[in-house]
Amino acid sequence: MDWSIQEIAKMAGTTSRTLRHYDDIGLLKPSRTAHNGYRYYDGPALVQLQRILLLRELGLGLPAISDVLSRETDTVKALSGHLEWLGQEQDRLARQIASVQQTIATLKGDGKYMAQDMFDGFDHTQYKDEVEERWGKDAYAASDAWWRGMGSEEKQAWKDRAQQLGSGWIAAAGSGVAPDSAEAQDLARRHVEWLRGIPGTPSAAPGGDVKGYVIGLGEMYVADPRFAANYGGEAGATFVRDALRAYAEANL
Repeated sequence: MDWSIQEIAKMAGTTSRTLRHYDDIGLLKPSRTAHNGYRYYDGPALVQLQRILLLRELGLGLPAISDVLSRETDTVKALSGHLEWLGQEQDRLARQIASVQQTIATLKGDGKYMAQDMFDGFDHTQYKDEVEERWGKDAYAASDAWWRGMGSEEKQAWKDRAQQLGSGWIAAAGSGVAPDSAEAQDLARRHVEWLRGIPGTPSAAPGGDVKGYVIGLGEMYVADPRFAANYGGEAGATFVRDALRAYAEANL
């Protein structure tokens, strides 16, 4: 059984032009082409398209997607990694939805203000104790003041950047590349640049122990399941740790 390019475009929320472009660059070949030139796609082609769209959602460009698909031949393993990340996002969004629903009910006069529920899924202070224990109260106070001083658009941009980093790490870990590969080291570079923008951390302070900080964070990502969840679990966090260590040893 197969489907026409128009049917696939409609079901996938894309366009026939995009699918033809994927064919032209070798990213997604149709399973057959009819005598009239119409492209048709079978089940395995649909799976390939699903993986492409998932990787696009993670912020990867087409060259990077092509590289991931060519190296990651275990489709079930790759999709399982995507599924785990999507589950984490689903849980986070569900908590945000519930908190907003509660706020709406309160504003309509149908409920009471419940401060502990209104910001579920938005908490940026959940690691306060860890930050203060590892780097001191001044470090937490500086980063907290920085966060509270940001506007809503700035906060969203920062969250988007953090999510793109996490997504990129998950995709790289699932692709089978080595932690010291060019792709992983580029992610490590971006990760360190992201850390340097957070006030109060050794990576932002002049003369701070950036190398020790980055290596220590990598170890924390693996040791603490809450951090590891941002990178698809312990295996993904281990990949991030090893990539950050390699980058720190070579560049910091």
